[in-house]
Amino acid sequence: MPIVGITASRKAKGARYIRVLEKVGAEPVILRPDSTAHLPTVLDSIDGLLLSGGEDIDPHYYEAPFLDATPDKERDAFELPLLKEALKRDMPVFGVCRGMEALNVVMGGKLTRKIKGHRSPDLVKSVFHDVYVAPGSRLGALFGGAPILRVNSRHHQGFTQSQKAPGLLASAYVLDGDLIEAVESLSHTWVFGVQWHPERESENHPKNLNLFHALAEASDRFSKNTS
Repeated sequence: MPIVGITASRKAKGARYIRVLEKVGAEPVILRPDSTAHLPTVLDSIDGLLLSGGEDIDPHYYEAPFLDATPDKERDAFELPLLKEALKRDMPVFGVCRGMEALNVVMGGKLTRKIKGHRSPDLVKSVFHDVYVAPGSRLGALFGGAPILRVNSRHHQGFTQSQKAPGLLASAYVLDGDLIEAVESLSHTWVFGVQWHPERESENHPKNLNLFHALAEASDRFSKNTS
């Protein structure tokens, strides 16, 4: 059974991620920020990495700091170097919402802040919109070639084609603009990111489970290839 590490803030419990990973046959482990952690040792203990949603990434990592930023600095200091090391190892990585933004930042991209209409004013309920899935993409194959996908949304940051890291391929977009909704790496065996929250199963198309199945399978292959 492959072990998948889930990065999360200190207050996050990660129950939805744990439940869906167990459903697809993976063993989930929560990785909370730890300034004393030896990152190679952390990665030696897992076979795949899931970057969960959460607070903003500190703009310091991609542009001049904003005075109104409310980042999770403790998580940034742990998660971003961990992600860099995981990418060096070609470990399977799946970024969800903040996790997709972290992928873009670590690989050299930037973010747009204060996007309107992609999360509810009360910060509790999800909002919904359609995305266009690029034909021929690996993401499209996971969803059976469906060009339009209804997804949930709980974010207020993101990035466009001009802000995308060079090593990432945009595989889904919003229908009414140029915001990117999903990416996959051009130089890694299995690295994906989505801006929506597929772990919230009741809010998304059932085929979103294919993302977690694919992560578990890629993690299992990684484990066997590195053992």
